[in-house]
Amino acid sequence: MAQPTVNIGCVSNLFVRQMHFVDVGDFEQGHAHCFDHLTLLAKGKLAVKINDEVTEFTAPQMIFIKAELRHELTALSENTVAYCIHALREEGTADIIDPSMVPKSDALLALLQSLVILEK
Repeated sequence: MAQPTVNIGCVSNLFVRQMHFVDVGDFEQGHAHCFDHLTLLAKGKLAVKINDEVTEFTAPQMIFIKAELRHELTALSENTVAYCIHALREEGTADIIDPSMVPKSDALLALLQSLVILEK
């Protein structure tokens, strides 16, 4: 069992954390947030544990996570993919854009480089 592979993207105040759970039993450690957020289960199956209660979800599924509740995610199938999605709540947070997310266009890439920080 291991933690998922994580990729983070941020555009226009929208934070997205992609989690790829390679094997059954891979897990995201329990944690809580001071805000509500959505976990989009795009592929596979997840067990979501909140306050010692476990609910199983199968993709495609949107999962609402209430603020202040400690939650843990565990893969129930291989190659499970989920995304935590929420608005950023801190002023001055820079956009994080992975160049692999941008369609091929020199003009678009040049514009993005002038406006935001590109993560390499």
